[in-house]
Amino acid sequence: MKDVQNQPDRRRIPIWKAGIKNLQYPVAVMDRENKVQHTVATVNLYVDLPHNFKGTHMSRFVEILNRHRGRISLRNLKHILRAMVARFESTMAHLEVYFPYFIEKAAPVSGAKSLMNYQCAFLASFDRNKRKRPIDLIVRVSVPVTTLCPCSKAISEGGAHNQRSWITLHVRTHTLVWIEELIEMAEAEASAGLYSLLKREDEKSVTEQAFNRPLFAEDVVRAVALRLKKDRRIGWYQVESENLESIHNHNAYAMVVSHERRL
Repeated sequence: MKDVQNQPDRRRIPIWKAGIKNLQYPVAVMDRENKVQHTVATVNLYVDLPHNFKGTHMSRFVEILNRHRGRISLRNLKHILRAMVARFESTMAHLEVYFPYFIEKAAPVSGAKSLMNYQCAFLASFDRNKRKRPIDLIVRVSVPVTTLCPCSKAISEGGAHNQRSWITLHVRTHTLVWIEELIEMAEAEASAGLYSLLKREDEKSVTEQAFNRPLFAEDVVRAVALRLKKDRRIGWYQVESENLESIHNHNAYAMVVSHERRL
């Protein structure tokens, strides 16, 4: 049968990334409490395309993924990337695995337990031209929290506005850092955490905690960055905080990068 993708392209424009996006796929992620957590990921796979090739074969990406079925984790992403480079005869390969991660969380007063979900990702790439550290692995964690506005509290006689906020961490690590640890670092520097299940006594506690700890988005990213900076297991980090403002028609945003901006 005619293979259109293998036909030459004469426009002499190389493509940085070509592949497939938004493939739903089951994955197994390391879990600090239960060893393994099974979840469903959205997977993106790309390779670079030389100027003389017309296109890639989409089926090959899925074939490579299927060969690692049930074994997709941070530890073996490098094997998938190497297989992609070899199969497509490319220089670079990129693999993005976005997935919901669940943690059982107890309410602060009643102790009522429920599952909280966090949006996480493994972002990996391989460059065969790099002799030193050809594999790049980044862990991404987005943590929903509560923040309370210091300005609103300072100028109001009764109360202050608060909002749901997102703290997003990207980290490169020298050794294993649990997803749970990154979540704990983020939650520890918020005005208060979020819970799926709260009784009245819990709601009172969380509300008062937030009121007693007002924080700007800038406060949050600086505080989380200090925690990451002190952790010798972490070689690089990027921290973002975004407040979904409750009384403004915009979001408040701040970001800190340790060094070597790459995202």
